[in-house]
Amino acid sequence: MNSTVHHAAAGDLWVFGYGSLIWRPGFAFRDRVPARLTGLHRSLCVYSFVHRGTPERPGLVLGLDHGGACHGIAYRVAPNARAATIAYLREREQATSVYREATRRIMLLDGSRLCVEALAYVVDRRHPQYAGRLTLAEQLRLVCQGVGQSGRNPDYVIETVAALEFLGIRDARLHALAGRLQANAPGTGKVPG
Repeated sequence: MNSTVHHAAAGDLWVFGYGSLIWRPGFAFRDRVPARLTGLHRSLCVYSFVHRGTPERPGLVLGLDHGGACHGIAYRVAPNARAATIAYLREREQATSVYREATRRIMLLDGSRLCVEALAYVVDRRHPQYAGRLTLAEQLRLVCQGVGQSGRNPDYVIETVAALEFLGIRDARLHALAGRLQANAPGTGKVPG
């Protein structure tokens, strides 16, 4: 393992995506590379009041939570797009301040095994929207009811799982939820629960 941290050349910005940023980054980038972040894991642990739910009917979205490791995507952004990318990400990820903007060391899984410093959005466990670890039944109920500015919550989970599968990443809890959502899709006659 290469333990040397490679700092972004000439102002390049690295961004770590672990959820919807994998399949809908929304910003221009130079490179898109599989990556691993150690010390945090992908978790469906955030009540969504804006993008996939409302305060009255919250949905559930992913956060980077303490412990473990997370496979995702590292985006390298050109220096001239740095400020605009950070501004976009702050508007998207910090609508309710449930995520803390942080720089974390990630390993690029492109064969180089370089370690770089990347911008990441980590869940704030003290925030009222932090849901913690919920049962599959609780997740299913919240996701089924969630609709927000960015669309239906079930679509978010299913799109994320499809993107993870495309990358060869398996997240057992998220895959189990997506399976239940697909089995309970409209027109199947099945009731979530």
